[in-house]
Amino acid sequence: MASLYISPHPDDFRSLMALVAAEFCPSRPCTLIEDPPASLALCSRPSLVLGSGGGEVLSGAIAVAWYLASQGKMIGSNAKQESQVWQWLSFADNELTPVSLDKKLQQSSHAEMMHVLNVLDKNLESRTFLVGNSLTLADIAVATAALLPFKYALEPSNRRALTNVTRWFLTCVNQSQFVNVLGQISLCEKMVPVTPRPSVAPVPAANANPTDDANAVNGKPKTEAQLKKEAKSREKLEKFQQKKKMEEKKKQEKKLAKPEKKDLGVISYDVPTPPGEKKDVLSPLPDSYSPQYVEAAWYSWWEKQGYFKPEYGRKSISEPNPRGVFMMCIPPPNVTGSLHLGHALTNAIQDCLTRWHRMRGETTLWNPGCDHAGIATQVVVEKKLMRERGMSRHDLGRDQFIQEVWKWKNEKGDRIYHQLKKLGSSLDWDRACFTMDPKLSNAVQEAFIRLHEDGVIYRSKRLVNWSCTLNSPISDIEVDKKELTGRTLLQGQSGVWMFLSIMLIEVIVATTRIETMLGDSAVAVHPADPRYQHLKGKVVLHPFCDRMMPIVFEFVDINFGTGAVKITPAHDHNDYEVGNRHNLAFINILDENGLLINVPAPFLGMKRFEARKAVLQALKDRGQFKESKDNPMVVPVCSRSKDIVEPLLKPQWYVDCADMGKQAADSVREGRLKIIPDHHHKTWFNWLDNIRDWCISRQLWWGHRIPAYFVTVNDPSVTPGEDMDGHYWVSGRTEEDARDKAAKRFNVSTDKVTLRQDEDVLDTWFSSGIFPFSIFGWPNETQDLSVFYPGSLLETGHDILFFWVARMVMMGLKLTGKLPFKEVYLHAVVRDAHGRKMSKSLGNVIDPLDVITGISLEGLYAQLQDSNLDPVEVEKAKQGQQSDYPTGIPECGTDALRFALCAYTSQGRDIDMDVNRILGYRNFCNKLWNAVKFAMRTLGGNFVPSEKAQVRDLSIQSCQTGGFCPVVGLCNAGFQAYDFPAITTAIYNFWLYELCDIYLVSLFVCEECEASGSQSQAVVCRQTLFTGLCLLAPIMPFVGEELYQRLPRRRSQDDHASIHVMLSDRHLSLTPSPGYLQCIDSETMSLVEQYSLQIQTLSLSQTIQPVPATGAVLIDLEKEVAKLTMKKSDYKEKVPVKVQDLDAEKVRRGRESATEPDGATEAIDNFKRMV
Repeated sequence: MASLYISPHPDDFRSLMALVAAEFCPSRPCTLIEDPPASLALCSRPSLVLGSGGGEVLSGAIAVAWYLASQGKMIGSNAKQESQVWQWLSFADNELTPVSLDKKLQQSSHAEMMHVLNVLDKNLESRTFLVGNSLTLADIAVATAALLPFKYALEPSNRRALTNVTRWFLTCVNQSQFVNVLGQISLCEKMVPVTPRPSVAPVPAANANPTDDANAVNGKPKTEAQLKKEAKSREKLEKFQQKKKMEEKKKQEKKLAKPEKKDLGVISYDVPTPPGEKKDVLSPLPDSYSPQYVEAAWYSWWEKQGYFKPEYGRKSISEPNPRGVFMMCIPPPNVTGSLHLGHALTNAIQDCLTRWHRMRGETTLWNPGCDHAGIATQVVVEKKLMRERGMSRHDLGRDQFIQEVWKWKNEKGDRIYHQLKKLGSSLDWDRACFTMDPKLSNAVQEAFIRLHEDGVIYRSKRLVNWSCTLNSPISDIEVDKKELTGRTLLQGQSGVWMFLSIMLIEVIVATTRIETMLGDSAVAVHPADPRYQHLKGKVVLHPFCDRMMPIVFEFVDINFGTGAVKITPAHDHNDYEVGNRHNLAFINILDENGLLINVPAPFLGMKRFEARKAVLQALKDRGQFKESKDNPMVVPVCSRSKDIVEPLLKPQWYVDCADMGKQAADSVREGRLKIIPDHHHKTWFNWLDNIRDWCISRQLWWGHRIPAYFVTVNDPSVTPGEDMDGHYWVSGRTEEDARDKAAKRFNVSTDKVTLRQDEDVLDTWFSSGIFPFSIFGWPNETQDLSVFYPGSLLETGHDILFFWVARMVMMGLKLTGKLPFKEVYLHAVVRDAHGRKMSKSLGNVIDPLDVITGISLEGLYAQLQDSNLDPVEVEKAKQGQQSDYPTGIPECGTDALRFALCAYTSQGRDIDMDVNRILGYRNFCNKLWNAVKFAMRTLGGNFVPSEKAQVRDLSIQSCQTGGFCPVVGLCNAGFQAYDFPAITTAIYNFWLYELCDIYLVSLFVCEECEASGSQSQAVVCRQTLFTGLCLLAPIMPFVGEELYQRLPRRRSQDDHASIHVMLSDRHLSLTPSPGYLQCIDSETMSLVEQYSLQIQTLSLSQTIQPVPATGAVLIDLEKEVAKLTMKKSDYKEKVPVKVQDLDAEKVRRGRESATEPDGATEAIDNFKRMV
């Protein structure tokens, strides 16, 4: 056995590194503290003596640790990772160690140590470990080198500044191997001088002089020079400590003298306001912005006024709208779901798009809905039944169990709707749909029947991805591929080649799933493999039964294992194809619960992973097991249950996707469907061009029961059918409908037909695939279907591109002949501030409601305790939360959260969400709050805007900065291109740098405000605020509405008007038009060019351009007059009746309005003067 000589000092991190590395070693060395034999001549510790009785010696921490770590495979999995480990060893030795030595902890520059640790912190931003995805010697070396700083020098404030290093360090030292060596680490609370203490103090002799001990080194008296040096060191240390005390004293005095920074104020709205009634806007605005105050009462008022409905402001949705129609359906969340940041991102983007289109005057619908979530909901209710009543669903029976699910849904299923309302989502709740509602269920049934009758849906017995936990098949895209680098205990030992011999003619085959050999029916070898040419036409004997298995020639990989491969057609997708080609026996050895069937004793009835061990032992007992080797491999895991998926032969219903997939791919290739960002095209084409048929049946009770019936004919002339034979299955809208079809198919009377409806339900994604048109009543020709289908846009995350988006496109084209939408915008995945995927076990999952209302660290801890995490993961998650949110999450509000999410949404990258940045946008809300309060002082208490918005009386001096047109253009362009960071940046810069820094400052210093020009100043001020709030409202709806309602109103304006619909009501647009000028000479032209920005601002034009050189007349003045008076000779002949009715309605409204007739008359007079 090897011997490891280490230092007795408890803080000797070099010895600690070797000890931790030894913990990973398969055969740990004997650890010794006493002095080594003189014959070994060890020059340093740690040192490792290989072999007993004095063998080869390794000296030095790095050499010893490398040797021990290599024994435990902790030095990287390839040459690149080994080089990276060496790099970090060098960092620990040359960079971190010099600033971590115990004698320097108090005397060296603290800034130097923080600088080195900041380098480490930056490298750990997006990593859990330093090299690869698991612990290596790099982590051991750097963590032990950082041990002294964490124990003695890094106070809590320092650790908060080193978030990533602290997280990583705690992850390392809580590994069992570290704990075995270091015990529980106590982190530094306050930096104090370090006094090195040996682990075992020598006992002085009775007659020894203590002074002699103090003045001796290794038993020898200290020299005078040594004593002077020590005295000088002590003097320096005392001065250093005095200096630290003085600095601390000054800090305390400064802290007492300086008032503490105020916490974010929380102001509540306390005016009694019944739900749906308008909020009080007459009382003064609070001194500062508070989300609780601002967000109160508005949502229920918006709902009651019908602002979210497409019918608002018009007689009928079918009434032509020259501004167009915008329709988008929500990706239906699971009824079991709870709001997370992914939902918040989706709804922030969708709602600001919806509000923008609504403000443009378009007929706008954002349709809500909820998915029944077959597997998830059934599991939730089954657990509830077992917990509360000790019953399974089988104890209740199907009908009663489904009643229990509906009961649960009615009690708990609307939770996520309430959460969406908290986010300000302007959905038309009167059109909310549930995928199990009668309307949608009827559509699902009709879709199945039509596709079945067309032969697109068919019945077949083939291998499916079976989850033994869920007792149901799952689709290919619900299977996660888990990579194993070698031997692991994942649900039984995996990642291991097992070599065994098959007797009669001995052939050695290799397998990683040795239990499946009980279902083997052949052995395959390559036809060109010289090792097996003599086996052509031969058979081998199965080790555990009398089954004779042929040697088949297949194009297997010669270098794969031994080149001979066992064939299990009933339990492997590749072997299934081999079995079909060679007409092999398909022997099913697993039932639905993963228990062994159709196998000899003693394996019969065993669990699959227990059978793996039993078969291995039985082969060893027979002498037929040869060896085992680690083997990197990919294991299929159910994305829902995390159970290893088993290929299982089952009769199921399938959708033939070949033709539909081609149509969906071609729609993008031909430009009929636009996917944004376009880098997703490659993935779209790759999946659809290689699409496999879709298994749509699920062995569940909750869901849409398949409307298919197995036919039994009581007539001797008709041969009885088998379950897998699609000829004996008919589909029908009712049982009578199905019986009529069966009688016609088999040419018998209906009284001879017996039907059995399939017990299975349809895959949840089948009903979701027809969601864009089933919500409008398809297959019935409803008004909603004709107006809103196809939709305008689908916005969702790129992670469900195949689950949902592709299937909607395929089903829409097949069943309606139309694409379900014109554009698809795919947003990124939300990650935490360090770039890590959101995971409950990391403690970094954020509930957006916690960001909106705020939550303490203790509250976050309480949520973990209520979760399903095991205690170890709870503690790990707590550490992550303590590191990221040491004081909890402050109240940020809905508007700040929405603005931050949109600001983060850069196309083509994931989102690293930092709560501190959300807090920054809450402060932005406070800034614009104060800006509006200040600006409104200019308006005064008696200011009333003119009935017509005019700009011709405004002087260049009174206009703010000329920033309107650019920011309006940027915002509109951003919405059209789905460039949300461009929108938020333009709004942020406009409010802060244009409105606050320039315009409001000019108001403050303006001396004309009290003079006769104050009315013009007030007009400009109101228009400035109005435009700024209009830009802000789609993204920040609550603060936009609150501040808009405080602006002075026109006398004729409806008291109930909202900023979110007023643009469409007033026929205004944020999009300016280009302006054209015709100059009579070059001097005028130069003046125009010099003042083009001012002219552009005053005219509210997008650009200022010269009239084309051709001299073409841009406006036919006489025609314009004719249009305005509707006296054009061919008006009634050429204009459609619907448009004439619309024009007449506009004239009627205009006559009733106090402002519109004047505007029309003024326009006619102006044109006549120009003529």
